[in-house]
Amino acid sequence: MMLTYEENLFRILLIINLVVAVLYLLAAVFIVVPVRARKKKDEEEILRDKRGAYVLRFVVMVLCPAVGILFFFVSHVLYLTIFRFQVNLEDVVFGKERVRTQQKADEDRERNVIPVEEAIAVNDKKSLRMAMMNIIRGEMEDSLSSIALALDAEDSEAAHYAAAVLSSKLNEFRMNVQKIYGQFKEDSKNQAEYGEMLLEYMNSVLRQNVFTQLEQNRFVKMMDEVAEAYYEKYAFAMTEQQYENVCLRLLEIRDFENSEKWCQRLSAQHPDQLPAYTCKLKLYFTAKNREAFFGTLDALKRSDVVINRETLDMIRIFS
Repeated sequence: MMLTYEENLFRILLIINLVVAVLYLLAAVFIVVPVRARKKKDEEEILRDKRGAYVLRFVVMVLCPAVGILFFFVSHVLYLTIFRFQVNLEDVVFGKERVRTQQKADEDRERNVIPVEEAIAVNDKKSLRMAMMNIIRGEMEDSLSSIALALDAEDSEAAHYAAAVLSSKLNEFRMNVQKIYGQFKEDSKNQAEYGEMLLEYMNSVLRQNVFTQLEQNRFVKMMDEVAEAYYEKYAFAMTEQQYENVCLRLLEIRDFENSEKWCQRLSAQHPDQLPAYTCKLKLYFTAKNREAFFGTLDALKRSDVVINRETLDMIRIFS
C-alpha cells in the first residue's frame, strides 16, 4: 500500500521532531545542567530539579510535534529579550509587620455623599446616615464636630447613633487626657515628650468645641497649665503652632488675659512667623481693642512676613 505525499511528510515531521527533542534532552541533561550546577552549592538538588524539568519539556515536544518545540523556543527568546532583568527588591519587606495600604477610592459611593450639615438641612435621612457611616469608618478624632451636628437631626436613629459614638469618643478622650496628664506630672525624665503629646492631643479635640461650656473651660485651663509647665523648661522647643493653639483655645473661652500672654510669647519666640500677627489680630478683634488691632495690622503690612489668602482678605477689608 502506497503512502500519500501528505502521510510521508507527516512521518518525516514526526521523525525530525523526535530527533530534535532527543538532542534537546541529551544536551540539557549532560551539558547545560552540569555547567549550571558547578556554579551552585547544592548540586544534587539542582540536578534533580532541572533534569526533571527538561524531561517534562521533552515529553511535551514529543506529544505536540512542532508546536511544542516552537512554544519553548519563542518562550526562551522572549525571556532573553524582554523579561530578563534584575528585580529591585529593596522596598519589598518579607515579614509580618503591618503596613498601611493605599486603597482606590469608591467613586460610586463618594458621588452620593453630601456633608452632614446639608443632610440635616434638607432632612435627608438616607444621606445623613451615609455621611455618618463614612465619618465613623474614617478618622473620627477630626470629625467630632460633624458627629455632634447629627444630634439635632430629626432622624432619631441617626441622632441616637451619633450620641453613642460621640459619648464613646469623648469618654476615651477624658481617660487618655487624665492618663497622659498624670504621666506628665510624675515622669520628669520624659516630661517634654508627654507635654508635647498632650498639647497636640488636647488641641485636636478641643478646637472642635464638642464639650459643654463648663467642661470645655476646664480642659482648656488644663491645656494652659500643661503649656505653662512645658514653657518653663522647654520654651526653646515650642513651635509657633503650639503657641497658636494655646492662644486660640484660650480665646475661644474668652480668657483674654492668658491668651494675650501667649500671643506675646509667640511674638517674642517666633517674631517672623505669620501666627505671631494673626493670633493678636484675632485676640484684639474679639476683645474689641480697636487701637491694638489696627496697630498690629499696620505692623504686619510693614513686615516681610509671607501672608496667606485669609490674612490678605482681612487686610483688604480693614485697610
